[in-house]
Amino acid sequence: MMSEEAKKRIQIALALAVVVAGVRAGYILYERHEDYLAAQKQEQAKKAGYSNADYYVVPKKLYPFDLKSAKQLTQQPVWAKEGYRYTYYPYDAGRKRTDFAHEAGLLLPIERLEIKDVVTDMPAGAGSRRQVMAVFQKEEKSYAVPIGFETEGTYKIYSDEMLYVEDPHELYKHWPADVWQAVTQHEVKPGMNELQADFAVGMGVPDSGGSSEEKTVRYPNGGKPLVVIYHDGKAAEIKPGA
Repeated sequence: MMSEEAKKRIQIALALAVVVAGVRAGYILYERHEDYLAAQKQEQAKKAGYSNADYYVVPKKLYPFDLKSAKQLTQQPVWAKEGYRYTYYPYDAGRKRTDFAHEAGLLLPIERLEIKDVVTDMPAGAGSRRQVMAVFQKEEKSYAVPIGFETEGTYKIYSDEMLYVEDPHELYKHWPADVWQAVTQHEVKPGMNELQADFAVGMGVPDSGGSSEEKTVRYPNGGKPLVVIYHDGKAAEIKPGA
């Protein structure tokens, strides 16, 4: 006969299997819902007749929900959505350890990366919370950037908010050549919109009290701060920041 301890182990294993299946089913439903919302957004933009073609662009998402699904990032190049925002660290590929004590740099505006692996690692003093790290190489050295965390088997992965999995040059190929030239040169030119400026000089922080008619955004720009004043969504004044 089966012992009570063996029965309890089987019950616990079955309960865990049900929980895992439930989580995966929930993420599948979430993914379908997000795809539906994206399609609706595109359809509404078409009906509204927006002149800005950016409204019609719906970048692909991967919806990772655990370590295995996050490894989809290794299947194609990725590009940083916001430059000068995400810190990466040296990574020892042999030991599979991230050197959290030494920051190596910040991802650059729309920097292209080839993700080699997605792993979990434990920063010092983090308790039971493990970081989910995307490993990549740069100048023949290995680095890792946090893309989420895991606590007691529960994952929160935000790579969809951090990274494009499609070439932004193709997503926004409708932009004029002079705009792409300014992006490549990391410059903001009059007439560029906020997304184009983000592609050129990275993340910006808007001043409070702005409106759709006039808005001031401050860009750290990797240590060369800029202030851009937008009128009706277009850069009208560009000057050095403090």
